[in-house]
Amino acid sequence: MALRFGTDGVRGVAVAQLTPSYVLDLGRAAARSLHGDTVLVARDTRVSGPLLVAALSAGLAAEGVTVEDLGVLPTPALARIAAAEGKPAAMVTASHNPFADNGVKLFAAGGHKLPDDVERGIEDELAGLTTPTLSGVAVGRIVERRDGDDLYLAWLSSVTSTSRRLRVVIDCANGAMSDVAPRALVAAGHDVVVLHADPDGSNINAACGATHPHDLAAAVVSHAADVGLAFDGDGDRVIAVDETGVIVDGDRLIGLSAFDMRDRGVLAHDTVVVTVMANLGFHRAMAHHGITVEQTAVGDRYVLESMAAGRFSLGGEQSGHIIYGDLATTGDGLLAGMVLLDIVGRSSAPLSRLAADVMTTFPQVLVNVPVRDRHPHIADELAAEVAAAEAELGDDGRVLLRASGTEPLVRVMVEAATDAVARSTADALAAAVRTRFA
Repeated sequence: MALRFGTDGVRGVAVAQLTPSYVLDLGRAAARSLHGDTVLVARDTRVSGPLLVAALSAGLAAEGVTVEDLGVLPTPALARIAAAEGKPAAMVTASHNPFADNGVKLFAAGGHKLPDDVERGIEDELAGLTTPTLSGVAVGRIVERRDGDDLYLAWLSSVTSTSRRLRVVIDCANGAMSDVAPRALVAAGHDVVVLHADPDGSNINAACGATHPHDLAAAVVSHAADVGLAFDGDGDRVIAVDETGVIVDGDRLIGLSAFDMRDRGVLAHDTVVVTVMANLGFHRAMAHHGITVEQTAVGDRYVLESMAAGRFSLGGEQSGHIIYGDLATTGDGLLAGMVLLDIVGRSSAPLSRLAADVMTTFPQVLVNVPVRDRHPHIADELAAEVAAAEAELGDDGRVLLRASGTEPLVRVMVEAATDAVARSTADALAAAVRTRFA
């Protein structure tokens, strides 16, 4: 079955599913749809990255496009350079997925993720490709660039502030932030301890990073640090750890920024944009403080679309994608981390107290159920079961049933007043999914 765009580009097992020939054709189709004479290309640290960058670049060049290969670079750095230079871009990454997976994220000229209709157009182009017709000087060139880190670091230093020197532990997930993040935080004047910044092609996200912050939590305590920051493989998300070793997720980080920006008069329309995964406690906290919450489907590009439509300045996801619309065109884990350090630096309170004061989190249970095929309308197909569960929970809970946009999974999420109720409700709904679809 042909790969299709999900919530964040195209992903699959590298070579076995995301084949070089498919990626070459994707490059050709993207060249026809992105309408740029030059396309920027970068990758994370996976062993399959150079192979797939070569295939993607070949496809782009076969359609007459000049490819500027920036090498290993975080996704937000690539998006930033695309925004500054007005060029389309392509990132070869599978973000937080295991190293065997890989993928392609595409950005329009100006560093913005593609809307659904453009992605459908690329899929249509893929289906209708014929033999390339260009030859000679009409064929695009592939050139190497290695200025991406410096451009990104210079921009970060221009848009972030350092209130005071903090001791910070960072977990780079053996990914694309491994070089850039330590340099940025040291340049900002912080005392930095670095974990998992030695990529070997197969250790990206391996028991580390934003999806596995336990090493980080232990290191923050052992080093008596003020804050810990964990990035994912391509650097577009961040999860924090407070000085006691407690994880601070995206909801609380967004809440902290919302309160800080509102107090400084820079939270546009006193509104924040989040996905349906945001905790019920987040919604109640924002309402209590007079901040409006706009809600979107899961996926940072939907957050971005809502932010652009409403001209909002802050949005993100519980998973750690945090978007500062006045500064960046996509989620940026390092930018969000540096903003957090500034907030902590300006406060007399530690991160533990700041994060605790943001909201009261409702217990949330998430069960991922493997299924044979994707079921994008799973909530409709199990509407009766969902309605019964919601009736039991009443006003003190909620249910979210959705198909993963990147993997053959159905995600069952339940929030309730207690862990026990959330777990039992989630397990019952997961069992219903397995019975029907596994």
